[in-house]
Amino acid sequence: MNNVTEIAPGLVIRGFMPPLRLRDFKLIAFDMDSTLINIECVDEIADAVGRKAEVAAITEAAMQGLIADYKESLRQRVALLKGVSEADLEKLYKERLRLNPGAAELVSACKEAGLKVLLVSGGFTYFTDRVRDRLGIDYTRSNHLELRDGLLTGRMLDQDWGDICDGAEKRRMLLQTCSALGIDPKQSIAMGDGANDLPMMGEAGLSVAYHAKPAVREVAQVCINSGGLDRLLRVLDR
Repeated sequence: MNNVTEIAPGLVIRGFMPPLRLRDFKLIAFDMDSTLINIECVDEIADAVGRKAEVAAITEAAMQGLIADYKESLRQRVALLKGVSEADLEKLYKERLRLNPGAAELVSACKEAGLKVLLVSGGFTYFTDRVRDRLGIDYTRSNHLELRDGLLTGRMLDQDWGDICDGAEKRRMLLQTCSALGIDPKQSIAMGDGANDLPMMGEAGLSVAYHAKPAVREVAQVCINSGGLDRLLRVLDR
């Protein structure tokens, strides 16, 4: 798409003229790691066993779209987490995990406008459940780390709805949620930062890149390159 315009420093739009009406949308879907929150959880968990650099390198390659098999890359990273304790996870949540600037404000504005909120993450239920409860999010989909005797086993548990949450699963979850709500996918907003967010962003009526990788910035209709998530409200009338 052409027609790229920087409407404010660090806020770029592509292919439309603002403002759009927030109330014309019925669902907003968020990625979690480095979008709603400030960290990549898998990298920070690896820090507890001295393997952050190794895991972070795989994560960066996956988010840049340089790894074709996201599921296998996640299995490799999770295997390196073996032996991390549940106490380490709790400490990480309390001491390192923070909502990104504007996250609470944007979610609140969307809920006030009548939108449902979906959190879809390649991260882990240990954190998505807490972020869900903190922000009052309606639906979540993520991956479940296996704990045994208070320690991570290096594996993930299969869940009722299927396998690892990757880009294809994020897309499927967006479409499934739209179907359950009786809305067209074009009445949804999808927001993320990495290559595995592109499939769901491609289905949404408005795609938003937040401090994103180049492959995501190149196609998103809104790019928030500086500032908080609530800068999206600059292009959406309430």
